[in-house]
Amino acid sequence: MKYLYALLLLLAPLFSWADLYPINKHIDVKHYSFELSLSDSTNEIIGTTKIRVQFKQAGIRQFRLDLVNQTDKRQGKGMKVESIMMGSEKLTFTHVNDELNIQLPNAATVDAELVFSIQYHGIPFDGLRIGATKFGDRSFFNENWPNRTRHWLPTIDHPYDKATSEFIVKAPAKYKVVSNGLLLEESYLGNNMKLTHWKQSVPVSSWLFVLGVAEFAVQYVDQFNGKSIETWVYAKNREAGFYDFIEPTKKVLEFYTKYVGPFAYEKLANIQTPSVNGGMETSSAIFYGEDLVNGKRDERTRNIVIHEIAHQWFGNAVTETTWDDAWLSEGFATYFTLLFIESEYGKAEFDKGIQKAKKAVFDMSVKMPNFSIISDRTAEKEVVTTGLTYQKGAWILHMLRNLVGDANFQKGIQLYYAKYFNANATTDQFRDEMERASGKNLETFFKQWLYQPINPIINASWSFDAKQRKLILKLEQVQNSDMLFDLPVEINYYTKGNASPKTIKVQLNKKEQLFSFPSNSAPDKIVLDPKNILLSVVNYVN
Repeated sequence: MKYLYALLLLLAPLFSWADLYPINKHIDVKHYSFELSLSDSTNEIIGTTKIRVQFKQAGIRQFRLDLVNQTDKRQGKGMKVESIMMGSEKLTFTHVNDELNIQLPNAATVDAELVFSIQYHGIPFDGLRIGATKFGDRSFFNENWPNRTRHWLPTIDHPYDKATSEFIVKAPAKYKVVSNGLLLEESYLGNNMKLTHWKQSVPVSSWLFVLGVAEFAVQYVDQFNGKSIETWVYAKNREAGFYDFIEPTKKVLEFYTKYVGPFAYEKLANIQTPSVNGGMETSSAIFYGEDLVNGKRDERTRNIVIHEIAHQWFGNAVTETTWDDAWLSEGFATYFTLLFIESEYGKAEFDKGIQKAKKAVFDMSVKMPNFSIISDRTAEKEVVTTGLTYQKGAWILHMLRNLVGDANFQKGIQLYYAKYFNANATTDQFRDEMERASGKNLETFFKQWLYQPINPIINASWSFDAKQRKLILKLEQVQNSDMLFDLPVEINYYTKGNASPKTIKVQLNKKEQLFSFPSNSAPDKIVLDPKNILLSVVNYVN
């Protein structure tokens, strides 16, 4: 779904807005408890949400949440709030323009934690998909990314606020219910109804909350560090789904734990859903498009599994503070998918993947010439990622790894993950940890690759001075921009009768530069960037 969402940018002007979300650092939601009643006779949901809020500043008299209104424009769909309570006291509130503003009876004191209970009902316009699976069976599945949680749950619907959560769901007894965290209760209530209670004790942003209600077949595949690895697929897809998701989940968990740091969540469930087309990295309970389940365990499904599990580290445990830095989620998950592929399936498979990503970057850059990886963006007004966020983001990490070296790159990743574990981070904070690990000043590298849309194009030509026995190499930056890059460029040159090249390294930081090197004979061939570690187009103009 995120991939399709990103493609919408091609159909819209390439404008940017500053993040318009009304971030309020003076309050912190600590915990949500979502009680929901679902029915087969209606698409209306009945909800009671209990929210524990910490007030970090004295004197606060109100605070806001996101919750979509019922409107004629939405054909009467949306949520209607019946009441809001604080203990036994009924509170005053307004619910207009998808904002729920709650009035406190008295001004809050510093660090006070108060619990509010919101009763509401309505038919979701978006966010919670109520409808048939590919087999025609009724189901309930959410799709919150990036800011659609507000369509069915009252929350702070923005990445900056992270909270623990629980779902207490009453639904017809034929359904199984899956959500974040650990299963605490599953009880038959009579009248063909069942209660299911899940609780996640690890804080996440609201777009990572998950609910799936369907006629599932469930397999407890294995354990990883005492945590359950599970498969949830439609009962009619039982055999194919169980086969598809056995591999490579445990190997991926082991790899990222060793390379990055500990897995944050209480379980890892792979779940079939009609609500997404690719994958959605909802924490501890990952959604996969229903058509990915085919019993073939094919490469596409395998790679989506690897990518979504990578998100459990990047995007989920360490979350971008605002959508400006969405590459900290998508670029990281894309590159770490390739790192696992390199470890498990070999360097040739990694090389194939990174080359495919490079081609995608230059193809997409033609269609989106003004899209920079980091810019002021808000989900309230625009799409917040494109394919460039994924593929160019991955390439920036690839170049960074080669710039600082494998050991320093891994050290920096581990420092970053440990420091911002179950919290939020910015690109500058990531850069600080990579500088700390490598001892290098990376400000220029980050600025030129992340904050502007241009990619380098290099024209290379050479001549040989037989009298002085020198190879003279001319490199020109010819990208259609005044922007000049500071680039380390590796060059291999082959001389007659020698199968092995000689390697030279230069720093290209001007529009046109000449480099000369001693050589006993004219080269037969020159290759720039032989290891494919530079995101650049190279033209040989001899």
